[in-house]
Amino acid sequence: MKRRIRKLIGAVFVVIYVVVYALVAMALAQAAPVQEASGLVQGFIYAALGLFWIVPLLPLISWMEKPDKA
Repeated sequence: MKRRIRKLIGAVFVVIYVVVYALVAMALAQAAPVQEASGLVQGFIYAALGLFWIVPLLPLISWMEKPDKA
């Protein structure tokens, strides 16, 4: 598969994943245990939710960037 096609497929998947992840992260951030936690704990939770989205996408990004076969 050519790099151009891989990037198209990957870009579509990334957009869909980020939208779904954002909705799930918002729902988790509004959960009762998070809202009742202290401000410091809430800050750590929000930071983790804001950074964790990239971890599952790292293999996809490296797949998208593989060079074409000769």
